[in-house]
Amino acid sequence: MILGNPSQATAASALRGPDTLDDLFRRAALRRPGAIALADPPDRETFTDGAPRRLTYAEADRMISAIAERLLQLGLRTDAIVGIQLPNTVESVLTLLGVLRAGMIAAPLPLLWRQSEITNALRRLGAKALITCGHVGSADHAGVAMEAAAELFSIRYVCAFGGNLPDGVVPLDGLYMAKPESLPRIERDNPAAHLAVITWDVSRDGFVPIARNHIEIIAGGLAIFLEGGFERDAILLSGLAPSSFAGLALTLLPWLLSGGTLALHQPFDPDVFAAQLREHRCNAAVLPGPVVSRLADARYLAASSGLKTVMALWRSPECLNTAGWHSNDIGLVDVLAFGETGVLATRRSADGKPAPLSLGAITAPRGASGGVLVGELHRTEMGTVAIGGPMVPRHPFFPEASETADGVGDTGYTCRADPDTKALTVTGPPAGMVGVGGYLFALSKLDEIAARVAGADHIIALPDPLCGHRLCGSAINAAAVQAELAGHGINPLIVAAFGTR
Repeated sequence: MILGNPSQATAASALRGPDTLDDLFRRAALRRPGAIALADPPDRETFTDGAPRRLTYAEADRMISAIAERLLQLGLRTDAIVGIQLPNTVESVLTLLGVLRAGMIAAPLPLLWRQSEITNALRRLGAKALITCGHVGSADHAGVAMEAAAELFSIRYVCAFGGNLPDGVVPLDGLYMAKPESLPRIERDNPAAHLAVITWDVSRDGFVPIARNHIEIIAGGLAIFLEGGFERDAILLSGLAPSSFAGLALTLLPWLLSGGTLALHQPFDPDVFAAQLREHRCNAAVLPGPVVSRLADARYLAASSGLKTVMALWRSPECLNTAGWHSNDIGLVDVLAFGETGVLATRRSADGKPAPLSLGAITAPRGASGGVLVGELHRTEMGTVAIGGPMVPRHPFFPEASETADGVGDTGYTCRADPDTKALTVTGPPAGMVGVGGYLFALSKLDEIAARVAGADHIIALPDPLCGHRLCGSAINAAAVQAELAGHGINPLIVAAFGTR
């Protein structure tokens, strides 16, 4: 598999190889057991329990096995679906890999989801366990998890990191001191083709579970890895949690493929982020696209030593910033996320302008001689963006309306294409949807929520040049509406829409 600067032939073989995500980690741990694998945000104690941790590959390997062993001791069986809702700390990575090592299926949940969304999502999957933490900021995540589990017949266990946990929650902090036994590998005919992770997209009808096997996840990460030019043993600082396909492709996979160090940042504090860049001497950084220009203008990025690449994630690809990138020393790679269907990465050219998307084959690195074919870009008859290739999910969870017989996923994002150059421009989100701060909402569902709450007149989505849209609610007694929405376990972004402006 790939460790470092791969040849194009070696990289291409990754798409056909037998490796799982756990195989990639084990290989890195065998090569560099004493090297730092994972590092917590230095301000961890300001938003959740526990002092910041730094784990070597050997220590991380033991913790992954300890998590897997505990899940098996609880009686969970192979292919059980385990929900995960954690902030961007080392536990988020360790837990996902621990679930996979136990032969189970990881279902990471967005951190802003509350009881209503958690319950609806995990009920669809028949999840058997939910792993979370005591709190993130003022949000009582362990309490929310217990309330969700009380409504779900399938959930047998709620596990959590942190202190002061509610009765009935299985504590996990003690696993750092455990000495797990060597776990046997799960025997499967083709382990890389086995379902590994379920993430969540949003349609006009509600949440849609998107399931991917190891091959599909690695394919998405490989496209990012090659376009980003990651080196062997790269040091990556990421402000993205591995709770979406984009998070996996931009954070987990470059780390595993390079065998380097992954430093985590719980979004978002520019001063803390800049301090982490300097402290870890990071080679690459992953940021939400809308904040990149502000950081560059404030010289936060230029102050770091050794930074070569910034990966900018645009969850609202229609809002891709066309302003120039003015840095001769640091390259910028724009990564466009089309919901959970796929990601497209393009490195900016010498003039600092975004590289145009072109219909047809997608290779990485873009424009390189002999680049690896990682996908295909199409414009449908309905004028929407469609992505094909090995990263596109094909498991039965994938919505039938978004998949065609030739394995091309219609993202629903509207676009226009130049008939001469074949350059494609994304113009808007899927019909009936709005993007707000990295989350997609169905307008019809927002109307339903407003209609259920006494005193709430309506919720509207106002255009935002950076984030796509922002939500604004109208109510006679905004505080009462906010309290009722929060009591129903509604997403905090919707609750905040009724705040004072």
